[in-house]
Amino acid sequence: MATGFTALWAITLAAWSGWGIPGSGLVQSVETLHLLVWLVFMLGIMRYAQGGKSGDRGSIRNLTMFIYGLSLALLIVPFITGRLLLADQSKEISFFGYVLLTICGLFLVENLYRNTRTEQRWGIKFLCLGVGGLFAYDFFMYAQALLFKQLDISLLSARGAVYALVAPLIGISVARNPQWSLSVFISQKLVFHTATLLAAGAYLLLMAAAGYYIKTYGGEWGGALQVIFLFGAAVVLLALLFSGQMRARLRVFLGKHFFRHRYDYREQWLNFTNALSHCKQDALPHECVVRAIADVVDSSGGLLWLHRKDGCLEQVSHWGVSGGESEVIEGDDVLVRYLEERAWVINLDEYQADPELYAPLELPDWVAELPRAWLLVPLLDQGRLLGIVVLTQPRASVPFNWELRDLLRTAASQAASHLAQLEAVEALAEARQFEGFHRLSAFVLHDIKNLIAQQSLLVGTAARHKHKPEFIDDAIDIMAHSVAKMQRLMQLLRTGVSSGTSVRTNLVTVVRDAVENCAAGRPVPRYECDLDEVWLTLDRDRMTSVIENLIQNAQDATPEDGVVNVGLTRDDDRLVVVISDNGCGMDAAFVRDRLFRPFDTTKGDTGMGIGAYECREFVHSLDGELQIESEPGKGTSVRIILPEVATMASEDDGLPNMESHG
Repeated sequence: MATGFTALWAITLAAWSGWGIPGSGLVQSVETLHLLVWLVFMLGIMRYAQGGKSGDRGSIRNLTMFIYGLSLALLIVPFITGRLLLADQSKEISFFGYVLLTICGLFLVENLYRNTRTEQRWGIKFLCLGVGGLFAYDFFMYAQALLFKQLDISLLSARGAVYALVAPLIGISVARNPQWSLSVFISQKLVFHTATLLAAGAYLLLMAAAGYYIKTYGGEWGGALQVIFLFGAAVVLLALLFSGQMRARLRVFLGKHFFRHRYDYREQWLNFTNALSHCKQDALPHECVVRAIADVVDSSGGLLWLHRKDGCLEQVSHWGVSGGESEVIEGDDVLVRYLEERAWVINLDEYQADPELYAPLELPDWVAELPRAWLLVPLLDQGRLLGIVVLTQPRASVPFNWELRDLLRTAASQAASHLAQLEAVEALAEARQFEGFHRLSAFVLHDIKNLIAQQSLLVGTAARHKHKPEFIDDAIDIMAHSVAKMQRLMQLLRTGVSSGTSVRTNLVTVVRDAVENCAAGRPVPRYECDLDEVWLTLDRDRMTSVIENLIQNAQDATPEDGVVNVGLTRDDDRLVVVISDNGCGMDAAFVRDRLFRPFDTTKGDTGMGIGAYECREFVHSLDGELQIESEPGKGTSVRIILPEVATMASEDDGLPNMESHG
C-alpha cells in the first residue's frame, strides 16, 4: 500500500504540475493519503515488533485514533472550507495538519528504533533512516510553509529527488525482512524478456550512435560504411538473441541477482555435512555418499562411477536404481573431458531438448539407456575428475535452475573431497596392514632361524650320541616341538608370494601342474585343455601359486560331491584360464567390496585374506584381467585373461626347456 500510493501520489503531482490536472482539492487529498499510508505502515511494523508485549499499547492505540481522525479531517478540509474560509486560511489549516502528521511519523520512527532489541536493529535501522528522512523533510517543508504561509517552490521541486535517495534504504530493510511483503512477485520469464528487450534497445541505440559517427566522419564512404556497420550490428544482435548459451547465461545472471533464493543454504550445508559424517560409520560408504547427494534434490536413486588406477571410471556403487554395471568410461572420453573442463551439471532432459546448451558434448548411447536418468553430476577434487554421479528423476517435480545447479556443484565438491579422503585413509590403512604383515614376517623368520639352529645342533651331536636311548628320546621331542611350532607359523603366514624371476614358460604345463598339486583336495579338479604349448614370459612359481590358490578357493566353496573345472583356451590374441565350480557362490556386493580387500577373509583362522588380492595384483602386472562371475547358490567362474605376447617355442629356438612336473 505504501509503495503503491507513493507511486500514485508521484503521478498525480506530475500531472498537476505539468497540465494542471486534477484539481487542487484532489491533489491535497492524495497528499494526505500518501502520508497516511506510511503512517499505517509504521503502525503495522510497531505492532509486529512488539509481538505479545503489552508495553505502550495504550499510547499507540490513542495515537492511531488521532492519526485517523486528523487524516479524515484533512481529506474533507479542501471540500468544506472553500465556502467558509478564505483560501489562505484553508491552506494554513492543511499545513498545520501535515505538520502534525509528520510529527506523528517521526514519533513512530523513534519509538520503533528505541523499542527494538539491539541485536535486531540491523533489520530496521535503514527503514528508520529512510522513512524518518521522508517525514523529517516533509516536516521541514510544511513547517516553513506554515511560517511563511506558502510552500517553498525549491523544497517542493527537490522533494521527488529526496524520495528517490531514501528509497534504497527502505528497500534494504524490506529485503532483510521478507515477512513484511505480500506474496506478490515478478516471474523470471517476464524479467528475462524485459531485460532482453532493454538490452537489445540499448545495443541498437549504441550502434545507431556509432553509425552516425561513421557517416559524419567517414568522408565519401561514410554512407556505405554506415550501412555496412549497421547491417553487421543487426546480424550480431540476431545471433545473440538466437544463441541458446547466451539465453541460459542471461537467465542465470537474472536469477542470481534479482530473485530470492529458494534454498536455505545454511540448513542445506549442515544437513549434507551431517550425512557425509554418517557415511564414515556406514558399511557401504560409497552408497551412502550417493544417497546424500540424491537427498539434496529429493532424487529417488543414483549411480556412482569412480576413477580406477588405469585412468578409467567404473561403477562402484548404486542406490535406489541399477544399470550400467558393465559400462567402463575411458579416461579420454568426451564426457570426461567436458565435465573436467566445464565442471557443469548436465541435465539430460535439457540436453535432449536443446543440445546446443552443452555443445560440443556428445553423450554415449548407454547414458540414455539408464533407467530414469536425470542429472550427471561431476565429482571434482582440486580440478581433477574423481568420479561421476548419475541421479534419477526426483520423487516430485523440481525446477532445474542455476540455484539447483550451484547447490549440486557445492555438494559434489564436498562429496569429492570426502571420497578422496576415504581413498587416502583406505590406502594408509592398507599400507599399515602390509607394514604389520612384514613385521610379522620378521618375527616368523626369527623363529625359523631359531628352529634351524636347534636342528643344526641336533644334527651336529647325533654322530656322537645316536646310540644312547636318552638322546633318541630327546631328539624325538625336539622334532615334535619343531613340527608343532612350524605348523603354528604356517597358520600365521600363508602366502604364495615368490621371489622368482620372469622366464619363458609353457602356460599349459603351469596349469596342469597346479591341477595335479591340488588333486589331494576334494572335490578333485577336472582339467580340460586342447592346447599343447603356449609360451609366455612370466614368473612360473607365482603363476602356479595363483592358479593353485584359485583352485583351492573353489574347493573350499564346493562340497565334496561338487564339481571344480579348470581349463585353458585361446580367445583371439588372448589366453583365458577358467576355474569354475558349482559351490555356494558370492553376491555382487561381496565381490565388489570384500573379495579383493587385503586381510579380509571368511575362512577364520585358516586364511589371511591376501590370496585373492595377490592373485589380482599379479595378473594386473602381466597386463591381464581377473574377472569374477558368481551368483549365490549357483557357483563361481574365475577367468584369468592374459595377452599372448609370445609365439610358440620350437625345438631349434635355443631357449632352455622350462617344463617341470615336480
